[in-house]
Amino acid sequence: MDSVIAPRKLIETALPLDAINEACVREKSIRHGHPSTLHLWWARRPLAAARAILFSQLVNDPGWNLQPDSSAKDKELATKKRKALFKLITELVQWENTTNESVLEKAREEIRKSWRETCELNKDHPRAAELFNPDKLPAFHDPFAGGGAIPLEAQRLGLESHASDLNPVAVLINKAMIEIPPKFAGRAPVGPVSTAESGKLERKDWSGAQGLAEDVRRYGAWMRDEAFKRIGYLYPLVDLKTGLPVKHGEAKPGQETATVIAWLWARTVKSPDPRFSHVDVPLASTFMLSTKEGKEAWVEPLIEGDKYRFTVQTAGKGKTPPKEAKNGTKLARGAYFRCVLSGTTIVPDYIKTEGKAGRMGTRLLAVVAEGTRNRSYVTPTERMEAVARNAKPEWKPDVELPNDPRAIWTPSYGLTHFYHLFTHRQLVALTAFSDLVSEARIKVVEDANAALRHRGGQSLHEGGRGAVAYADSIAVGLSFAISKLADRGSTICTWFTERDSTRNTFARQGIPMTWDYAELNPLLDGTGSFRGAVEWTAESISALGNVSCESSVAYQRDAQWQQISIDKIISTDPPYFDNIPYADLSDFFYVWLRRSLKNVFPELFATVATPKEEELVASPYHQAGKEAAKRFFLDGMTKALSNLASQAHPAFPTSIYYALKQSDTGDKGTASTGWEVFLTAVMKAGLTWISTTPNRLSSGRV
Repeated sequence: MDSVIAPRKLIETALPLDAINEACVREKSIRHGHPSTLHLWWARRPLAAARAILFSQLVNDPGWNLQPDSSAKDKELATKKRKALFKLITELVQWENTTNESVLEKAREEIRKSWRETCELNKDHPRAAELFNPDKLPAFHDPFAGGGAIPLEAQRLGLESHASDLNPVAVLINKAMIEIPPKFAGRAPVGPVSTAESGKLERKDWSGAQGLAEDVRRYGAWMRDEAFKRIGYLYPLVDLKTGLPVKHGEAKPGQETATVIAWLWARTVKSPDPRFSHVDVPLASTFMLSTKEGKEAWVEPLIEGDKYRFTVQTAGKGKTPPKEAKNGTKLARGAYFRCVLSGTTIVPDYIKTEGKAGRMGTRLLAVVAEGTRNRSYVTPTERMEAVARNAKPEWKPDVELPNDPRAIWTPSYGLTHFYHLFTHRQLVALTAFSDLVSEARIKVVEDANAALRHRGGQSLHEGGRGAVAYADSIAVGLSFAISKLADRGSTICTWFTERDSTRNTFARQGIPMTWDYAELNPLLDGTGSFRGAVEWTAESISALGNVSCESSVAYQRDAQWQQISIDKIISTDPPYFDNIPYADLSDFFYVWLRRSLKNVFPELFATVATPKEEELVASPYHQAGKEAAKRFFLDGMTKALSNLASQAHPAFPTSIYYALKQSDTGDKGTASTGWEVFLTAVMKAGLTWISTTPNRLSSGRV
């Protein structure tokens, strides 16, 4: 190919790293309305970093054409212009400016100006008409799109954005971020609204994705009401004095009832003590329910011969929790417990044997209910426990959990399939909500046909933009809310005693084994409920801004083999060797998304689980050992990066994120296998390092 004149970009010279890093750190504290809360993904890059890197990758450095003998005046002018660009980047990375059209347009104009300069320099190139059209920026591509931060920011900066990934969950996230909102930008919602709200909402600004977000709220509210009709009996009120369940609408005069927020459970195994081998004893990591100073609450086991029961105690009148309440029946680090009846040690191997034999059970520790000022903790009863036991799931995600003991611990204890991670009541609820997505989708089509000029039409996956495609888009948002419900609604969720709330399933980048867990009421309004999940989803959709590039697209491809149309700007965040088993973890969501959306995206959800063998991660559990996994990663990453090297636009550098924190210590000292293998792949692919930039790339969330 004839030589291309490629001006040095700002990223190849210098960046205002302090300002970028400070913005990335601040972004950690942003939750409501952050696009990352649209759907959970692991190791997602901060928007501030992606925006700054892309901008500096696209903008020419003001001093790119200076020579050693250039005048001091020219050098000073270049420095002044560079400082102005730094000031713009400092503005650009602020969270408040994420959707600030004034600031974004200034950045886009600088990008267009640099592009026009590059086009002018290459106007005589043989492929000038193809490569250097001054009226149209080159398109962007991220072949490891993951959580979608980089494609989203490329689109926000004015590029046609292409996002691809092998993982269908990642593809769906990217569709929801860059593909769906522009299709329906500026449209008013079509869902029915109450008379009390109609006047206010008719006057609302429905620019950008606001209308889409509002319809997710409206149809989500309908789903919640329908779910209550169908499964509300599984979530009764509680009599605060007796702990007995009370059906909704059947409280007696003078009876003090409250809405249940959560049921707290402990797993059980048969006592290893021969005297009590018929008794299921609790494996409780703590008996504390609340550790708020002056408001402590705890469970006290009462031994009655060869039986025991739990009673809830609260601080007051000199009463404080006993020291042993803090550790429950747990003895030490790891799965070491004591029998609550005899004190006999219960060792990990015994628990694993019991679990694999199907003899691990559960016992209700306490009921958490709404109080006038604080949470009320209620002593459990057999009748309240029986309500949960009577739940009969008609369907369950019968997909085997992956064999990856580094990240997924439950199979060692007999919890081998995804349905084992949920109580029967949770399975009933999640299945009910998943099935309601299809019903809501039918309602959206009917309402959209009445409201939109483009009636019926093709589906979303066929490229439609009428009523059917709009209904598909609302179904995606509602399914994302169900993912949030699953994340807060599994038996991996533990009770956070310092805050009187729950930790989610993915409080870490893995699925650990938990011994006591909180089962939330999904029919409430707050965190952990479906209504709360819908609101978080809608806020994230609203925050996607006024991006209007309707040609952006997300699709499923293997980066090792895919052939993209050439001459795209590339920025990507590839997998970090063996750091995160994305496919293994994402199956937790895939099984529910597939239930809701397999008719919306039949090709994306064609398989019962996400692809594992092809995933470009050095997993010894999928690649027959560590050495085979290392070779697989090196060969695969070399192929993927070779694709980038051959297909990237010749006028722009490629930016690659690689934030692996890993070291291996052996006889020859300390090294980083992940870095070594990745850098080897870069060199074998024919790429050349221009510079490295130390960014604070951790977003503080998954």
